[in-house]
Amino acid sequence: MLDLLNIARTEAEGGDLEGLLASLYDTSDVRPAGYPDATIWQGGSFDGKVNPIAHSLTDAYALLGTVAAIDVLGLPFYAVPMWSQIRHDKNLEPLSWFGNMPATSIKWSTAGDAYVNDGKGGKVVVMGKSGNAPLRTQAGVYCNVRPYGLTTVVRCMPCLPYSQDKAAFHVDAETGIVHSEMNTPGVQMAYAGRLFLKMVNDTKRIGRVAMKPTQAMEDGINAGLLSWMLQGTQFTIGRKYAVDGYDEHREAVDRIIALLPSDFKDGMESWSGRIEQHISDTNFGLLIWDLIEKQGNIVLATDLDGDRLTDLLADVSDPLRRFGQLVIDHIGSGDKMDSKMWNDMGYTTGNGRDMTSVMYRMEGPPIHEQTLGSADAMLLRLLDGDESMGGTKSPYDPRIHFVLIRDAYIDANPGNAELKNWLDAALATFDKVYSGTRPGFLEGYKALKEAIAPWGA
Repeated sequence: MLDLLNIARTEAEGGDLEGLLASLYDTSDVRPAGYPDATIWQGGSFDGKVNPIAHSLTDAYALLGTVAAIDVLGLPFYAVPMWSQIRHDKNLEPLSWFGNMPATSIKWSTAGDAYVNDGKGGKVVVMGKSGNAPLRTQAGVYCNVRPYGLTTVVRCMPCLPYSQDKAAFHVDAETGIVHSEMNTPGVQMAYAGRLFLKMVNDTKRIGRVAMKPTQAMEDGINAGLLSWMLQGTQFTIGRKYAVDGYDEHREAVDRIIALLPSDFKDGMESWSGRIEQHISDTNFGLLIWDLIEKQGNIVLATDLDGDRLTDLLADVSDPLRRFGQLVIDHIGSGDKMDSKMWNDMGYTTGNGRDMTSVMYRMEGPPIHEQTLGSADAMLLRLLDGDESMGGTKSPYDPRIHFVLIRDAYIDANPGNAELKNWLDAALATFDKVYSGTRPGFLEGYKALKEAIAPWGA
């Protein structure tokens, strides 16, 4: 049994977390490309039957929940130290360690506005803020695929309409006008667009394009890239942009096309499906209709617009269920619009906390990604000795760790039926342990250790 509370206290108090975790794991011989001196640990049962995955050890429950889950499961893994203090101390280099690991990986959201020790006895805001944008750039991430029910959003990355270059960012002292540099790499947008079209072809769901080419030059070029990709394919275009982006920006788009591999469009001539082109702002309303009507769709968006769309989607099912209950109450049937009725009606969306995503890299296997919105506050309750806040709150639910780990191992081990069945059984055991009143985090960890025999035991 691990002393999880000691690990949590060590992180919270700025102690030697690196030394503590190094005592729990072995030093790995595996190194990320270009970083021979990286700190990489490994653990679990390396029996040759399972390809390991790589974990990022970030902050709060993203760290503690991962440490507990990998101990319970016993599967082979690599671990990369990436919490806010070590990112800051090492000038963000751990992001490159993790981003270049030659393994399917799990990346948890990192503390974005955390204060860390500045090495001089004071506190400063952590370098790189959340670390998300520099990680994606350094890892060669070109898109994030986020499924939610019958909707899947393909977000090109970075494709950010705000500056990632601090030196180029300023606010004019006289006018207050904010200047920033756009960061929309055309090559990555091309790869994201191709993946979007492939997913539409493979699933035959409606493809919805969420851009604003009439308002943003970058999106005009993005729309032009997509227009070029659609040439020679069997896709049917429903709603079209009034101006073809390739006609409008042909010279600029051709510069990007010249950077792509010569076989970039090979095989696409047989791809088919239905594509609808919309200004990004209209897509949320369309997606609500799609959700209600159970219409499957794939959405292509830039990072910022795609992030807003997925955040809104994550929040919409609870209001829909609430409205359903209001209708039921008005009719007076006495029924309850609970999760059972929602599922009986054919809907599968929860409340967003179950919305995971996968980042695809230009080279190397994908990175499975998850956000823990209130992990810091929940961990503080554990450290204060009252997770339930006098019974007003539920203790932390670590199920998402087991779900995400399951997805990543299945992704890294295609066709391994023995592993999949074992993971499914472990998740079913977890659900039994956590059924009814949710146990405290430490009590739940102890119960899981007793109920789940680790891999290779």
